[in-house]
Amino acid sequence: MSETLAVGLSALLTAAVMLTNLWAVVRDRRDIERLTKPAAMVGLLVVAALAGAGDTASGRWLLLALALGLVGDVLLLDDSERRFVAGLTAFLLGHLAFVASFVAAGQDRPGWGWFGLAVLSASLAVGRGILPGARAAGGPALTIAVAAYMLVIGAMAVTGWATGSLLVGLGVSLFVVSDTVLALGRFVARRPWTAPVTMLTYHGAQV
Repeated sequence: MSETLAVGLSALLTAAVMLTNLWAVVRDRRDIERLTKPAAMVGLLVVAALAGAGDTASGRWLLLALALGLVGDVLLLDDSERRFVAGLTAFLLGHLAFVASFVAAGQDRPGWGWFGLAVLSASLAVGRGILPGARAAGGPALTIAVAAYMLVIGAMAVTGWATGSLLVGLGVSLFVVSDTVLALGRFVARRPWTAPVTMLTYHGAQV
């Protein structure tokens, strides 16, 4: 089997798993969600590895970011506050790995970083109730953790856009949207569409 064919087949299988996961979230099938959510990240890791991510510094950081995303996904399958904080930490480290990946890839369009700042500013405006909600839910410690996470994802948005790649810019923007919707659902008000939108934008960002 050629490398291109292997990448293509792995990508199609991963896409099918992601669609199944979205269906499970919409239908509230937690049994299927528990299988497909981490399986989707394993699929992305396989695709990235087969595509040669391990051959460059940027790609190796990318693989680490995806692996940390897998850890975060597994931790967030439980709704407890302890698992949430652990998952938050895994994703924070994953976003730092993404920042390292983008820096290693080259900040060819630093001016584009303003797009990242604009996306972050819009997120902060929409999610202005997140930090007060986090404080009410878990006190100062959780508030600091969420604030640190917001700072790191802001750095990811800026460095992602500064690579000059439109696809990377759109990806980091989807990450900001996904995390904003997730935080609003957890700390402000959960809506029927919160979980599906979170997963749809999250998987789009990881892709």
